[in-house]
Amino acid sequence: MVKTFLDFDKAVSKSLDVAKTTTLIEIVNIEKSLNRVISEDILCVKNLPSFNNSAMDGFAIKANDAGKTLKVKTTIFAGDNVESSLEEGECYKIMTGAKVPADVDTIIPIEDIVLYQNDEITLRNDVKKGACLRLKGEETSEGDLLFKKGEVVNSSKIAVLASQGLTMIKVYKKLSIAVVSTGNELKEPWEDANEDEIYNCNSYALTSLLGEKGFDSTYMGVVPDSLEESIEFVSSLKNYDVIITTGGISMGDADFVGQAFIENGLDIAFHGVNVKPGRPIMMGTMSKYNGQTFVMCLPGNPLTAMVNMHLFAIPVLNKIQGSNYIYHDITLAKNEESFKTKTGRVNVVLGSCNKGEYKVTRKNKYGSGMITVLDESNSIVVTNEGRAGIEVGDSVKVIKFNCSYLKEQTSIFN
Repeated sequence: MVKTFLDFDKAVSKSLDVAKTTTLIEIVNIEKSLNRVISEDILCVKNLPSFNNSAMDGFAIKANDAGKTLKVKTTIFAGDNVESSLEEGECYKIMTGAKVPADVDTIIPIEDIVLYQNDEITLRNDVKKGACLRLKGEETSEGDLLFKKGEVVNSSKIAVLASQGLTMIKVYKKLSIAVVSTGNELKEPWEDANEDEIYNCNSYALTSLLGEKGFDSTYMGVVPDSLEESIEFVSSLKNYDVIITTGGISMGDADFVGQAFIENGLDIAFHGVNVKPGRPIMMGTMSKYNGQTFVMCLPGNPLTAMVNMHLFAIPVLNKIQGSNYIYHDITLAKNEESFKTKTGRVNVVLGSCNKGEYKVTRKNKYGSGMITVLDESNSIVVTNEGRAGIEVGDSVKVIKFNCSYLKEQTSIFN
């Protein structure tokens, strides 16, 4: 029987359709909220700024006093609360951040004063009303939407939350992710390996990438190439939200992982995608006591596994975690070096995109088992099945190694 492989774009879409967002929520201190996903809209509870204040060190005046000489009545420092008290021909000296009394409407920086001596100032004729005056609520007002459900907390958001007096927020509970490798030929980096054995780099690459993207994961070890042991091992992982494996799902006689998942009730979304490299990829779900476990079975070759993490796994994980950042971050760039691709399949091409220019890695001449080419690349170009190559000067759609907050996926094909 000839195996039919799913179209690449359909595989991406289907994987996202099958993924279900977690419903588990927890309350965390903002000090511990970095990279967490907000689980409900957060509204402004305190006007920013909370009172009219000065944006500069200078003088608080009435704009209609332009061109006049005014006497400084008092100096207002940050933290002072001075009631309106100006008489005709008077002004206040004021410091940055200080509350502005209601009887003035403009701040003139010290350097813009014509003359300042003996507690008197002379103003220019061209005074702009409202200059350097930060009005109450001009940045955001009570009841305004600060952050949407699904946004990821970063340092800027933490600053805003702190300015609101919000120290605890609701976020989605972090996913529990199991990472597994397969193959009797694998040795861990701390073990001795002979010429017939290889060191396990996949799991370390995957757990590191997951960490870079804000996910916690647990490396569960290597599954021996035995169907019985694989079935038992997979069964022990069902309490995890996500299981990610590398290897053991192609067409080889010793590839038992796929069958082990099926024996544990895996509902396969797809198995095999018409893409090079990365064809032997499988995704699906298994039922567990409190929902479902999402399963991602990636190819065993390191390069292919990592590419599929960027193309398939990270968007899916973001969706399950509740993040709005679930689509590929695509940018247009000018191709700097021609390269060939094979027709009849989708080609995934590694390269580097900098300052609007894309350069293919090693002229697109590398094997799917290579490792060092990943460190030489920061992006991916995906060609459609009918394209035989990309020429110098062509405009290409480049997928960066991260995801964007978009309403829908735009076409990624070149």
